[in-house]
Amino acid sequence: MSFVEFENVSLRYSEGGPKAIEDVSLQIEEGEFVAVVGPSGCGKSTLMKLISGLKPPSEGYVYVNGRQVGGPLSIVGMAFQAANLLPWRTTLENVMLPMEIVEPYRGQLRARRKEFEEMAREQLKRVGLGGFEDKYPWELSGGMQQRASICRALIHKPRLLMLDEPFGALDAFTREELWCMLRDLWQQQPFTVILVTHDLREAVFLADTVYVMSKRPGRILVKRQIDLPRPRELEVTYTDAFSAHVHVLREAIGRVRES
Repeated sequence: MSFVEFENVSLRYSEGGPKAIEDVSLQIEEGEFVAVVGPSGCGKSTLMKLISGLKPPSEGYVYVNGRQVGGPLSIVGMAFQAANLLPWRTTLENVMLPMEIVEPYRGQLRARRKEFEEMAREQLKRVGLGGFEDKYPWELSGGMQQRASICRALIHKPRLLMLDEPFGALDAFTREELWCMLRDLWQQQPFTVILVTHDLREAVFLADTVYVMSKRPGRILVKRQIDLPRPRELEVTYTDAFSAHVHVLREAIGRVRES
């Protein structure tokens, strides 16, 4: 069985209501980087709720790590478009939050706090936030807040990282910097990634596989393998091979909007 597996999954948010997604089947291998694109309201975020156990399917089955999902999973880390850092906590304290909540770290926190704090400091250093551990969110730029948010999502070493448009609110230059940061984190310490995004360049630059979803109810219309060699530098985004992938995905989404 694949690391993440959907078998004919549909979801209604209310009994008798319209389907948010319909008859979705897909397989994601461990260590794979997947991006999901599609028009607004197509069910991209619904997929993430199903995988993380925040919502049960109305029909079908969702499996993660060989087990049927029946509730929130401790092996999952999540980051969103809004960094959602707690304003009364420093950067270090924000990154440490999962260690206070997720087992087995929660039960070990009192005895291993210094060790866990050192892990958080190392994680912050890896994303360019060394020296900002004692700053509060309002003292950080939007890009720095998002770096801290991704550190928080990764500090408990999840096997699956889910990202819901994490760079959507940032300017183009900061967004590209964070693409490279995420690329480096994933290559240094491989984990499975599911990225929801509206940015086709972002999807092609980062992902091994891109799924295109239909309008509501969301269905998988296209599965595109991205065969660009790794490691990928930003210069690849100016090549014909890169543009060809983006063009195919843009055409697919164009057909969705016209249908």
